[in-house]
Amino acid sequence: MTDIGTFAGVCVGLLVAHQVADHWVQTGGQAATKGRRDNAGRLACARHVASYTAVTTAAVLALWGAFQLNLSWVGFAAGQLVSAVTHYWADRRFTLARLCAATGKAGFYALGAPREHRVAVDRVDRLELPDGGYTLSLETDVVPLDNPSLGTGAYALDQSWHWGWLGVAAFLTAVI
Repeated sequence: MTDIGTFAGVCVGLLVAHQVADHWVQTGGQAATKGRRDNAGRLACARHVASYTAVTTAAVLALWGAFQLNLSWVGFAAGQLVSAVTHYWADRRFTLARLCAATGKAGFYALGAPREHRVAVDRVDRLELPDGGYTLSLETDVVPLDNPSLGTGAYALDQSWHWGWLGVAAFLTAVI
């Protein structure tokens, strides 16, 4: 028989480990590449989930040992498997975007995403000529108006997806 304290302890441990693994352990390269729909994207996401799972595994094992939680190895493995698989699925990005589109959440998913609007900026360069003179060159650069941020609907939905499944993982860890 498992008590609610075991579930609560594992759940808190997984949520804390999630924050550390998703924001401190994940590399910039993994974050930038994991959503690509090619082998590089799949590999980057797999590497992120491997390091992520190492952190969640360490957290649950530490709690298990420190508090002599009533867990089984099967429950522990089931919880880690659910956490890893659902994390990989969402972090491929297009998968979560499709789910949001299918459930009417596409507008929220797109909230705060950088817009495609761009502005042309003129730049004048002085070019020296072989005869010692110079000429002016006018070039136009196109720059984006927006700056990407963590304050997006996609980020909020990604994180709530992870937290929901971490609750399921904690439940499975505690009751199996």
